[in-house]
Amino acid sequence: MIEDGKLYLGTSRNPDDSINKGEYLDLGYANRHGLITGATGTGKTVTLQILAESFSNAGVPVFCADVKGDLSGIAAIGEHKDFLEKRARTIGLDPYEYQEFPVIFWDLFGDKGHRVRTTISEMGPLLLARLMDMSEAQEGVLNIAFKLADENGLPLLDMKDLRSLLSYMAGETEKLSAMYGNITKQSLSTIQRGLLVLEQQGAENFFGEPALKIADIMRTTNDGRGAISVLAADKLMMNPRLYATFLLWLLSELFEELPEVGDADKPRLVFFFDEAHLLFDEAPKVLVDRVEQVVRLIRSKGIGVFFVTQNPLDVPETVLSQLGNRIQHALRAYTPREQKAVKVAAETFRPNPAFDCFEAITQLGVGEALVSTLGAKGVPSMVERTLIRPPSSRLGPITEPERAKVMAVSPVAGQYDTDLDRDSAFEMLQRRAAEAAKAEEQERDREEEKEEERPESRRWTLPGYGDDDDEDDRGRSKSSRRRKRSSRSRPGYQRQTVTEAVIKSVARSAATSLGRALVRGILGSLKKGF
Repeated sequence: MIEDGKLYLGTSRNPDDSINKGEYLDLGYANRHGLITGATGTGKTVTLQILAESFSNAGVPVFCADVKGDLSGIAAIGEHKDFLEKRARTIGLDPYEYQEFPVIFWDLFGDKGHRVRTTISEMGPLLLARLMDMSEAQEGVLNIAFKLADENGLPLLDMKDLRSLLSYMAGETEKLSAMYGNITKQSLSTIQRGLLVLEQQGAENFFGEPALKIADIMRTTNDGRGAISVLAADKLMMNPRLYATFLLWLLSELFEELPEVGDADKPRLVFFFDEAHLLFDEAPKVLVDRVEQVVRLIRSKGIGVFFVTQNPLDVPETVLSQLGNRIQHALRAYTPREQKAVKVAAETFRPNPAFDCFEAITQLGVGEALVSTLGAKGVPSMVERTLIRPPSSRLGPITEPERAKVMAVSPVAGQYDTDLDRDSAFEMLQRRAAEAAKAEEQERDREEEKEEERPESRRWTLPGYGDDDDEDDRGRSKSSRRRKRSSRSRPGYQRQTVTEAVIKSVARSAATSLGRALVRGILGSLKKGF
């Protein structure tokens, strides 16, 4: 239900449970971001679903993660259920129509959606260091690796590119340390081990090409509806740090690539960050600062970001203050920390004298929430206790055949499903190593040729012994001479005739006698000179 550029969220109730009024989200303020919170089983996922449906019908593309698998039902037409029909009648939603929506399924592993990838270079050292839980020293070495790659034209596309660059750095630590600062082999080894752990966790599926094009998650259909990109995250959640890092990378890419548009009539894209606490758990201050910067500035790019989590305390206060549209489902307050969370949530709303927010949060039913959205001039509306409208699409997951059918007719079918391995740092460093080895071999050959061509006056030889072989060698190829030299120096017993043994013995004796005579003559001459 869209009225005058607004999205219908549900209908608020008076303290006596009578119907009050419809609650709406103004499209013009949807880029001021939002927060959806509540305990497990209170209806957060359905709220996300009805928001995605409403944005799609308004022509706004949506990107969201399907953590539990039940958000996939948004791709199928809704099914009649008594409790959904009852909710529609209660809030005055007439007509209540079922509908299916244009969905593009994505999956880092390629199992339940089109492959989604990025390159190591696009991820950058900050997010990669966060993903690998690096120390400050290790992050510094990683920054040097990225700088070295940029300066030497080495594209870092996948994990083998980064591994090969780190191996190169390990062999040049002394030289590189003099240029960029201290680089220890210990830090390089630790980073290599971290990459191995990431690879075992499936992160290698995420790094590579073809990389995701931002335009493919900002599509609209021929009938003017926004495409809903659903990321299959049930398997991805086995590595929550990879999940959080990927979504933060995507948010950063949107921030860096899209031009400024200011305050538009509606957003260019709405981004839902489910399980948002994973982004901030044990996050270093520099990363939290980065998130705050992106959230604060990305609204001028026409992007709305909605964080979905259980507890408002999961989101840092500096980020929380940027979220203007709030939907609070029920929270339980049994422990001191839970009571603190309820108090924080209640204090973030503009008070309504008709009820106490703290008590209301603990008493909300399933599918019921406290709602406050931005109104005229960006002023938050008074909080209202609201029954959230039922979804128009299917409530629950779709079947695998249904998913395959949706993927087959997807506008990006075939674009991301085949890996592309183009020339990058790994191949370039391999060629450089091969060229260096070839140059070293050529240098050895030149040294051997110089040794063979040295002046006769500097060589002690016996006529008829050894020289004939050298004369023959000069007419042979390098490979033949190398084989002959190697055969001469080959260890082991060599059979010879009696005549050959006698000749060699005489030759050695003659050479020894001649050598002694020459030495005596030289030394004698020197003595005479003094």
